[in-house]
Amino acid sequence: MGKIRVTKIKSSINRPKDQKATLVALGLRKMNQSNEFEANSAVNGMINKVKHLVKVEEIK
Repeated sequence: MGKIRVTKIKSSINRPKDQKATLVALGLRKMNQSNEFEANSAVNGMINKVKHLVKVEEIK
């Protein structure tokens, strides 16, 4: 599998605790902060949970 870059584009204020915890687990604390991951099912599940708060890009 390839690598993906996840960027936080929306605030986590007034979001459920599980979504806030997922963003912290992805290493996204500040706005426009990015982190790179190997694409696997665990990371894809976390991204799917907060897909409305993040932007996902594939890294070539």
